[in-house]
Amino acid sequence: MTLEQISAVSDSVDTGAPTDDATQVQLRMHPRVFAALGADLVTSDVVAVVELVKNAYDAFAENVWVRLRADGDYSYLEVEDDGCGMTRDVITDVWCLVATPYKELHPNASRRGATRRVSGQKGLGRLSVGRLGERLTMFTRADGHPCWQVEVDWAEVANSEELDRSVIELRQSSNALRSATGTLLRIKVLRSKWNEQLCEDLKDNLERLVSPFSGTNDFRIFFESAVNGADGDGPVALTSQHFLSEPKYWIHGTVDEKGDALARYQYSAMDGSGTTRQKDTALPWSRVAHEAKSREDRPNCGPFSFDVRAWDIGSEDTQEIADRFHLQKSRIRSAIRAHKGIAVYRDGILVLPKSDDARDWLGLDLRRVSKVGTRLSTSQLVAHVAITAEGNPGIRDTSDRERLVSSQQVFEFQEILRAIVGVLENERDEDRIKQNNEAPMKDLLSEVSAQEAMGAVRRLANAGASAQRAVPVLANLDRSLAAVRKGIERRFTYYSRLATVGTIANMLVHEIRNRTTAIGRFIRLFQDESKQDGPLTRTFRRAIESVKALERLADVFAPLASRKFKRHGRTVLLEDRIAVCLELQANELKNNHIRCLTPNSKTTVAVHPGELDAVILNLITNALYWLSEVPQDQRHLAFSVSEGQEGNRVAVEVSDSGPGIADEDLERVFWPGVTRKPNGIGMGLTVAAEIVAAYGGRMSTERVEAGARFAFDLPCASRGENVA
Repeated sequence: MTLEQISAVSDSVDTGAPTDDATQVQLRMHPRVFAALGADLVTSDVVAVVELVKNAYDAFAENVWVRLRADGDYSYLEVEDDGCGMTRDVITDVWCLVATPYKELHPNASRRGATRRVSGQKGLGRLSVGRLGERLTMFTRADGHPCWQVEVDWAEVANSEELDRSVIELRQSSNALRSATGTLLRIKVLRSKWNEQLCEDLKDNLERLVSPFSGTNDFRIFFESAVNGADGDGPVALTSQHFLSEPKYWIHGTVDEKGDALARYQYSAMDGSGTTRQKDTALPWSRVAHEAKSREDRPNCGPFSFDVRAWDIGSEDTQEIADRFHLQKSRIRSAIRAHKGIAVYRDGILVLPKSDDARDWLGLDLRRVSKVGTRLSTSQLVAHVAITAEGNPGIRDTSDRERLVSSQQVFEFQEILRAIVGVLENERDEDRIKQNNEAPMKDLLSEVSAQEAMGAVRRLANAGASAQRAVPVLANLDRSLAAVRKGIERRFTYYSRLATVGTIANMLVHEIRNRTTAIGRFIRLFQDESKQDGPLTRTFRRAIESVKALERLADVFAPLASRKFKRHGRTVLLEDRIAVCLELQANELKNNHIRCLTPNSKTTVAVHPGELDAVILNLITNALYWLSEVPQDQRHLAFSVSEGQEGNRVAVEVSDSGPGIADEDLERVFWPGVTRKPNGIGMGLTVAAEIVAAYGGRMSTERVEAGARFAFDLPCASRGENVA
């Protein structure tokens, strides 16, 4: 082959090498995209209908009628509204263009001098129609314009080869609407078989579309269905059950642009006793920021309002609600189930959640595991959170409308909501404790006695009374023992959780000590072999300090880790352990601008260092949390050590300059599960108090002029005992 022939062949081969010539290739889209996007972005038939009703809201409708018939071969679904309707130009230029920016360019709808913020921007309405049925007939009429009829065969569209060959039929028609203006969608040849259960699900979701607590009365939804040959009852206005407006536990309020929440908590007993309680409370951003590990002085999510309502939903609880509102228990459960969870409404219309699978988008059910019996589950809440597109631009929902787009604004928004639910849970706990007349453990156990009842029965017997006269006495005893049993069961739950923590601590201590032993041996061996100075020596020093820090951490967990733990025979310098614990929290103390005052004395106490650390660390972390609520230049934490009232004991006081402790909480702070931290477990101070009690001491607290003060006493070491 000649050189000329080789050159000619190489020129004819596409090598992929760049050339100066460029060809423009048109992007195309197959008509099946309507079916594909409809299946992916519209997660269910119920969500599809909800999207169509939202379109009616955007069209400034005051009323929308949803009608469903599914009987044999003839089936259809209608969504009709009395909104603004569409002109011919809007049909051709907007409706026929999926994902049009029209609503982004026109975010507000106006009618008769009023304005309504539109909710949709993604063109899901047309995709929803395609998901629901094979054929669409649409009638629409705008004020001053003729009525137009649109026919679409989605099967024919999907079978087209090119999108530009997909067409709709558009013609002028006589007015088929019940109102002068509006739109009627008639979807035929439904793809799903609608049954009574699916209709109930649709009704439940349509009820949630407009918040039952918002006071909105300019948008009403009517529903009518006839499935499986049954005759319909005519259009029924969808409204929420009245009992939802009178919850047992209720917190509502606002969060301002600084992230500070002002809320009012209300409790109303359901047993007919008329017992109520109301409390105004504040939740500053600083407290939420502390939990979220944020150093920003305000969140980025923007202001919003909230309304969170909760119920106890045990069998006895639902019976109380049913008796009070004259409803069947099944109606109570179904109403709460229909609205359950925290719903977000943007400019008055539902944003999320759309489906049952997304009801717990805030993660409350998983969070509940950390505090059994106290945390509220999604199924106990009916909540409304109101945001605006203008005030909360960073809070955006995903295309499938099932969750929020992950962002810093959304993270902050969620953290604030979790903290608000935490406040509700803490207040609810207080009312439940009062309701159950809960007492300290020693007082609770004193009630486990039949002595008083036996005395009453003996007196009756001596008086010659019949056995029937003793029944009320025994009934009172039974009620008393039942109340005590409930209290013990509740506390046993917390203490069993503490036992679980002990098991975890045992594993943690075992793993830490196994690893630190091997790492420490290697470091010492390598250090002996290496004679270099400089950066290598400094690296060795940091490694050794890291190993020591892990060993100290193991010491802290050791008291919880073993049932064979021996607390006696160990002594330690109290002031040294205070210094060690402050060092463990050095970064947090520095970042939060907290100034610490420690004693210069040297006091030896007969306490295991790990248990002493557990007490001190609990008090430090408690102070760290609450000091975030006061100005930085006023944050102080002080330790003092003095001789106890008994000669062989030492008194310790830990004071902070935080907001202090409410009078009603002075004793309760040591009860298991009692906490004012929105995400707290309520075991830290309980554990600390019990450790002190194990050494014959007592931990107490008092409200001082500014801040809080905890005091406890410990045994002094005997002479001749070695310091650990």
